[in-house]
Amino acid sequence: MSGIVALIFLSASLAGIAYGIGAGSFKSDNDVMKGMAKSMETLGSYIVLVFFAAQFVAYFNETRLGLILAIKGADVLKAADLGPIPLMLCFVLISATINLIMGSASAKWAIMAPVFIPMFMLLGYSPEFTQMAYRVGDSVTNIISPMMSYFALIVAFIARYDKKAGIGTVISTMLPYSIVFLIGWSALLVIWVLLELPIGPGASMFIK
Repeated sequence: MSGIVALIFLSASLAGIAYGIGAGSFKSDNDVMKGMAKSMETLGSYIVLVFFAAQFVAYFNETRLGLILAIKGADVLKAADLGPIPLMLCFVLISATINLIMGSASAKWAIMAPVFIPMFMLLGYSPEFTQMAYRVGDSVTNIISPMMSYFALIVAFIARYDKKAGIGTVISTMLPYSIVFLIGWSALLVIWVLLELPIGPGASMFIK
């Protein structure tokens, strides 16, 4: 595993050079170097974006706003005393919302699991089901969350094809997809609950 980076580089380089020779794009080693330099241009813009994104994330983490909002949101939902399906849908929504301000899925789960796993267990649902509902909310807003670790990379790739593209372009383009996924997966989750289907091999929805 310590040499995996070199192996990936060699395999990708050989495949790219072979394709360039076959397509007639590479006539000499100078053409290969120019092709590599052109590919590295994207990395330059990515490094600039990551630098400023890292400053924002660092300052935001220093304020602990994400942690505070996550805990307060969990407390409000717990105090609402909703039924199983409304509680589940609210849990999905709060997971999706918190994902916009906290990039780490494990950090969010570490905060929310101690609150929601016992809550759903009292309603008869297994911890596996709680995590499934959490993952639905956590996944649908990844592409529109500036706190996601790969968001700057996505912006850099889009800028290759649209020079005017920026953070707003990515969010406005992907927002309809996030909404559709949120509605569709939430509906699927409700159907799963109503039909009492198993979550997966060896994982039931209800506590036996």
